[in-house]
Amino acid sequence: MFEGLIELPWWGYVVVALVLTHITIASVTIYLHRHQTHKALDLHPIISHFFRFWLWLTTGQVTKEWVATHRKHHAHVEKPEDPHSPQQLGINKVLWLGAYLYRIESDKPEVQEKYGHGTPDDWLETHVYTGHEFWGVLIMLGLDVALFGFVAGPLIWLTQMAWIPFWAAGVINGIGHWAGYRNYELPDASRNIVPWGFIIGGEELHNNHHTYPSSAKFSSKWWEFDVGWVYIRVLSALRLATIKKVPPKPAFNPNKQACDLDTLRAVVANRFQVMAGFGRDVLKRVYREELRKANLCDHEGSRLLKRAKQSMRHEISMLDETSRKWLARALEYNQPLNTVYAMKQRLQDIWQRSTITQEPLLQALDEWCRQAEATGIQALREFSYKLRTYALAPAAA
Repeated sequence: MFEGLIELPWWGYVVVALVLTHITIASVTIYLHRHQTHKALDLHPIISHFFRFWLWLTTGQVTKEWVATHRKHHAHVEKPEDPHSPQQLGINKVLWLGAYLYRIESDKPEVQEKYGHGTPDDWLETHVYTGHEFWGVLIMLGLDVALFGFVAGPLIWLTQMAWIPFWAAGVINGIGHWAGYRNYELPDASRNIVPWGFIIGGEELHNNHHTYPSSAKFSSKWWEFDVGWVYIRVLSALRLATIKKVPPKPAFNPNKQACDLDTLRAVVANRFQVMAGFGRDVLKRVYREELRKANLCDHEGSRLLKRAKQSMRHEISMLDETSRKWLARALEYNQPLNTVYAMKQRLQDIWQRSTITQEPLLQALDEWCRQAEATGIQALREFSYKLRTYALAPAAA
């Protein structure tokens, strides 16, 4: 039996399969996702076409179809129009049939027309890649057999073919909107599902990505690792990529004691970090204090607070009717938490007033700070003092 041009021990074939699939996931996250879909970076034509060619070999994927489907997902996330929301379709269907859902959506001409703009339309795309998807994967099969033989070759090829449909289309779109932790509370169900960074290229930081979809960098916390971002930095150092956007970094001026337009712009620009800080430094702190008091002498209050713990943290639009009822009962029962939660909603409302000019927004922010300090709740007062010190980060040289 033909053993191929390259003979390896069994573990060598495993390493080869993992390396080849890793190149594929890097191609998806860097080229298809961050570069083509969200325009978070520009790629040198040589690198861009390598990724495009490799994806044709290993997935048969057409750039415009993938981009259009993913953009529609962001435009209608968790709504009936979302092509692959586990909240709408169920986790099992998205996890195991994610690639099938992609195919259904990408075959719709109206989806490609509306969401597929700005993707390659050169001769290779229109005459080679589009309409000849199966030729790519068949060529890959031939190469794998020629290099690794009739036994290892097809097994490596099957691993390559199954990698993206399961890990990207299934796990990221399924588990990434079902289970995991959230750095930012958004009106969608996106989750971070570390520590699978090397397996899926940083795409596991899905909540971070939905917070800053146009960012080339997905990691947010110091301990989160985005291997796709590492590759982008290497390409940038080699002048093969240009990074266009990353998440904003809060800056602070401790000498500021009053809100000004600079404060307003900085708070709005960093609104997701602001709300994450509010949840951590105010809501969580006050909740713990009130729960400790209730545990001492108020069993009914303790029970209500424990039942409503998760609901207090989550975006109100993501709560079901039962959770909303428990939250309402807990807030009605506990005045300090009711005050803190109401202040949270008012703060969010400031940057949601998109039609209001800056001066009224500045007045609203300044009034919010005064109300927060007047509540007598120490955590709110400290948060208000910090909010006043927000400043725009200096532009990079």
